[in-house]
Amino acid sequence: MDIRKVAVIGCGMVGSTTAFALMESGLFTDMLLIDVNRDRAVGEAMDLSHCLPFTRPVEIRAGDYKDISDCGIIIITAGVGQKQGETRMDCIHNNVKVFKSIVPQIVKYNTDAFILVVSNPVDVLSYVTYKLSGLPAQKVFGSGTVLDSARLKFLVGRRLNVDPRSVHAFVIGEHGDSELAVWSSANVSGIELDKYCAHCGYVSHAENRKKLADDVKNSAYEIIARKGATYYGIAAATTHICESIVRDEHSIMPVSTLVNGHYGLNDVYISVPSLIGAHGVEDIIDIHLSPEEADALIDSAATLKHAIKEIGM
Repeated sequence: MDIRKVAVIGCGMVGSTTAFALMESGLFTDMLLIDVNRDRAVGEAMDLSHCLPFTRPVEIRAGDYKDISDCGIIIITAGVGQKQGETRMDCIHNNVKVFKSIVPQIVKYNTDAFILVVSNPVDVLSYVTYKLSGLPAQKVFGSGTVLDSARLKFLVGRRLNVDPRSVHAFVIGEHGDSELAVWSSANVSGIELDKYCAHCGYVSHAENRKKLADDVKNSAYEIIARKGATYYGIAAATTHICESIVRDEHSIMPVSTLVNGHYGLNDVYISVPSLIGAHGVEDIIDIHLSPEEADALIDSAATLKHAIKEIGM
């Protein structure tokens, strides 16, 4: 296995934009693109390769599953995208069928790579990938609420006129309608969020929190309504996850991972703060939750478990 080799399965808008972001990052020496439409994969590889005089060297090519044998990271973006008026869960049955055709092909040729699931509903499909692959849970995980957390940081930063990189807050739970923002530990460079808000003249904390959390939750719906799909944000989030693996950064981010014994949850893939490094998901971090947040996380897990039961996994 070569950690500097990556495969992207699915060359739609999310897959191709992710491939572009990965190319720009300079993380990889080789990138393999796979799509059910072979011509699409070839065309994307050609187009991306024409960027190489402006970026760092990387071999980009279209291929088949047999070519993934030495890839260190395999990213799955394939599936039916979320359409206007649909929830992420509405994609579930069609995308489970897609994954039942993809995952066995992956493990036929490679059982050493990390598999990063990006397709929606990401928590359910991460669980499906884990079950179908038979790989250790630390090597199979989803992009989870990494992007949702970034959206929250952006919106809070814009509200308070502060660099969003100085905002520290997580969105956890399902990447979807039952997700929750963890306000009890949110802060701006170590300053409790409510205190920083008061410093900026904002005192209606509960009202502001609800508005911001709703805006995060509805961001994807609004973008889809306006332009048909979301892809830049998730491409950046996926690249951030890959950076932490390749560079062994030990970053903490809320990926969708198998939770057993943390937060009162068992046998469910759900987004919680996790330590990501050269061995994949190396630890799950138990952050403080208020009683209301803990209950909301349990409710979110129940939503996911119901979906898993519905598809018979």
